[in-house]
Amino acid sequence: FQLPLCQLTNQTISLEKEGCFGCHPVETTICSGHCFTKYPVGPIRFSKVYQHVCTYQNFSYKTFELPDCLPGVDPIVTYPVALSCRCGRCSMDTSDCTFESLKPDFCMNDITFYY
Repeated sequence: FQLPLCQLTNQTISLEKEGCFGCHPVETTICSGHCFTKYPVGPIRFSKVYQHVCTYQNFSYKTFELPDCLPGVDPIVTYPVALSCRCGRCSMDTSDCTFESLKPDFCMNDITFYY
């Protein structure tokens, strides 16, 4: 089988904010795909091996104004838009580096809480 290589991908994400009602889907671009990596069979002294992941090379931010916010709540949210991608070490500043993360369109407001 052949995995897609690291590239820009269109993705729907959900925007939400505490004090605003509902989730609002928007289209953006993210980095997604396979990165080749080598892992040594045996230990190598004084060397660290890092798993490469598909991550942002360049990105910008867009803003969105959420409707239906409580008085006093700033309705503006920002979200990243990938402009280019690369394979490299995962940066916790710009990426979710976990093994299995939440889906980009996950919405906390869709969960019913029982108290």
